[in-house]
Amino acid sequence: MFTHNYGTPKSEKGITGLETAIILIAFVVVASVFAFTVLSTGIFASERSKETVFAGLEEAKSSIEPRGSVIAYKGNDGTNDTIYKISFVVSNAVAGEPVDLTPPYNTDDSLTDPDIVASAEYKTVISYIDQNQFLSDVPWTVSWVGNSNSDNLLEAGEKAEVTVWLLTRDFSTQASDPTATGGVEFYPYADTNGARGMLSSDTVITTNDQFTVEMKPESGAVLTIQRTAPSRLDTIMDLK
Repeated sequence: MFTHNYGTPKSEKGITGLETAIILIAFVVVASVFAFTVLSTGIFASERSKETVFAGLEEAKSSIEPRGSVIAYKGNDGTNDTIYKISFVVSNAVAGEPVDLTPPYNTDDSLTDPDIVASAEYKTVISYIDQNQFLSDVPWTVSWVGNSNSDNLLEAGEKAEVTVWLLTRDFSTQASDPTATGGVEFYPYADTNGARGMLSSDTVITTNDQFTVEMKPESGAVLTIQRTAPSRLDTIMDLK
């Protein structure tokens, strides 16, 4: 009798159709989640970029720009000839959004100027800087040049003359003494708006002094004006 030894049975391994389907579905799900994440991130980044662009456009549209020269006016503090105020004309740049120029002060050319407007809710702040001091919120007034609609918004086509007061002008001093030159006094303390003027004769503007004025609207770019006082102070000076 013959016997046949067929040897050890070979191991057979494989994958069923069900397992293949499960793996394929897993790959599809992972790819879908990844694609959704990438698309969501791209959409979010696009939205943020659009917001940044619009914000930049808003800032540009709300900016102001100077028109013409900067005019300085000479006064005297009893010791030194000095510049007690400067004025310049501004307009709305690129016909953009209105800029609120509600002033914290006004003038009436009697007794002392400028006069604080106690109820004024002003949104534009003007700062003054020189080598001796930084005045974060100096008094300023506004008058309108040419066409305007009688409000305090600087709109397209309008021009406003802004006057920055570094010292008080005392008209009563000139009335009592016609020979007084300028009739200028210092701001001796912080007023109700927190604005301060120059506090001593050592800090007033004299000849060849460089100074910077920054006009900061509620929105939009800061308007920076840097000038140097001439070598001789005249009654009215064009600082270009």
